[in-house]
Amino acid sequence: MPTTAPNAAHALADVTASDSTLRSYLHGLPGVDAVGLEARAASLGTRSIKTTAKAYAIDLAISMVDLTTLEGADTPGKVRALGVKAVRPDPTDRTAPSTAAVCVYPDMVATAKQAVAGSGVKVASVATAFPAGRAPLSVKLADVREAVAAGADEIDMVIDRGAFLAGTYMKVYDEIVAVKEACGTDARLKVIFETGELSTYDNIRRASWLGMLAGADFIKTSTGKVAVNATPANTLLMLEAVRDFRARTGVQVGVKPAGGIRTSKDAIKFLVLVNETAGEDWLDNHWFRFGASSLLNDLLMQRQKLATGRYSGPDYVTVD
Repeated sequence: MPTTAPNAAHALADVTASDSTLRSYLHGLPGVDAVGLEARAASLGTRSIKTTAKAYAIDLAISMVDLTTLEGADTPGKVRALGVKAVRPDPTDRTAPSTAAVCVYPDMVATAKQAVAGSGVKVASVATAFPAGRAPLSVKLADVREAVAAGADEIDMVIDRGAFLAGTYMKVYDEIVAVKEACGTDARLKVIFETGELSTYDNIRRASWLGMLAGADFIKTSTGKVAVNATPANTLLMLEAVRDFRARTGVQVGVKPAGGIRTSKDAIKFLVLVNETAGEDWLDNHWFRFGASSLLNDLLMQRQKLATGRYSGPDYVTVD
């Protein structure tokens, strides 16, 4: 069974031997046909889903949500309420699946951990000076270690986009490796590229391979804090990358689109992308997640509509 790499000790380890070999490899990746990529993403988004398959897809999407609150005004009460919702998204229907995780800032990890205790719902924490990533490495690593010590099951780190865009790829690689080490054996690492700031599809492809070479357990599109976040095209590109990486190394890496995915219709389009690009092995919340806050509400509304034939009133789901 494919596994996640702890570091670059796999079939492509020689690629990261030096800055020059890493640069040569990343710039030697095939260029992205932007028109073709966007056309394929749009085409897959038109696939029709029948009622039975739609019900399955909605439950699958719910189980893949990282229910997220990342605001300066977050309070322990808000985080506890979010944890309760993650465990039982629809209190009137026990058949509704739990979400994959609750995602919070490091100082809220312990509160979130208590709220989901015994449920199987993971606690994810953004770290490494999220969302800008502008801090010394020592500060970033302290951020990670504190979150893990508080009980975080997953760490969502941001790369240094300035370093990446300047072409100092080894600096970015070394930071990811160091953060992965700080996660220890207890926390999985999601590496956020902030695709909206990388400017080109070629850069997104390079960042995807860079993150995977450094040992990312997941590659993630965005923080949700900029104008352009997850899109079908950039997610398709990252799905191609994880598929090709596993073919080369035997190592499976997850994908997490985040930001801007708000409706069941959108979520199902992304699931079609997963199935048609990476394959069924990624149709599981161990390998695919949605970074979202409002998506869950629409999934619950559509789920009830399929079950009863009607929508409930505005108070059916909580407003996050």
